[in-house]
Amino acid sequence: MSGYLDRNWETFPMHKLMRVDQPTTKIVPDKIRRVTERESGFCKAAAGDYGDRLQKEFRRFVPKFPISGAIAWMRDNMQPFRDGHTAAKTAPLPDNPIQLSRHIKETAYFLRADSVGVCELPEYAVYSHGFSFKNMDAGETPTRLQHKNAVAILVDQDERTNHAFAGNDWISNSMSMMSYATSGFIAITLAEYIRRLGYAAKAHYAPYYDVLVPPILLMAGLGEMSRIGDTVLHPFMGPRFKAAIVTTNMPLHPDKPIDFGLQDFCARCKKCARECPSGAISDGDKVMHNGYEKWPVDIKKCATMRVGNQHGSGCGTCVKVCPWSKPYTPFHRAINWTMRNVPVARRFGIWGDDLMGYGKPDNAQKWWFDLEDKNGDGFLSIPRSYRK
Repeated sequence: MSGYLDRNWETFPMHKLMRVDQPTTKIVPDKIRRVTERESGFCKAAAGDYGDRLQKEFRRFVPKFPISGAIAWMRDNMQPFRDGHTAAKTAPLPDNPIQLSRHIKETAYFLRADSVGVCELPEYAVYSHGFSFKNMDAGETPTRLQHKNAVAILVDQDERTNHAFAGNDWISNSMSMMSYATSGFIAITLAEYIRRLGYAAKAHYAPYYDVLVPPILLMAGLGEMSRIGDTVLHPFMGPRFKAAIVTTNMPLHPDKPIDFGLQDFCARCKKCARECPSGAISDGDKVMHNGYEKWPVDIKKCATMRVGNQHGSGCGTCVKVCPWSKPYTPFHRAINWTMRNVPVARRFGIWGDDLMGYGKPDNAQKWWFDLEDKNGDGFLSIPRSYRK
């Protein structure tokens, strides 16, 4: 085991990042109240808190584009397999949490994860109550989850498509759904494998989470909190990923949080706030909210844009324009290293990002067709806003 580097090293040099005992975001556990899933912007839109129009749009904002609709159909059909029977006896495995963590992380990479981390499951990261989009009349149900550890799985939303899309056009939801479904498949398979080894495990992926994702990603050393509201930003993918979680009682060795200078960078940059079409992202200072230090975000404005977008499907403008969302080429690796390690250079990096025209769509790379299921009847047409 001496000198072992997990497969994160092959894709991204995570082993070179500074590891710290606590996340760079201030967290006061005693001040944190467990929240319900119902408090999320999507749940509020689905339940009608933001009005009848958004409640109606919520039912179609993913399936109105055929690619995102197809992926979401597959994603939803995996949901029954999140949990299952645990083998009566544990497998003859090494009694070493470090070795077990290595094995589980490598299994996730084998299943095609892009980045993986392990942490102890914070109690405050478990929802107090769940909410079902399919059966909203059932109301909220208490969340029961007794697992001790969490495995966080990240899947890239596809850098090439990110280069081509505008941020809030028709492919946006498909990028999210692809990563949600793929990370969900990995989590479901990994959880089933762990159960076959004799340890309880459950998969969590959108929209079937029993846990809050951001605090788990922080503690698992997969990123820092960013200006993009409650979004954790990966040092090499930026916000261009979606996450699934496996919670388990398998004894695992936790990773440590990371510090790559993002708090200083986000305090200076503000590009996501400047470009956000809904004005949901703040360009001001951090605030303390429910025991967390964070940049505030207006979840109503964000959900209204993403759910109610009439000129596309969803919105990922913040993902598109973030300076950390770049291809992993030698040139961008050098820039990434500089942004992480030379604080004085960050202001020039932010200026250079605009100068190079990053954040704008490359239409020559567009590969998808803009189509819309306007009435939910399966008949596709060219979106009205595109007709000449």
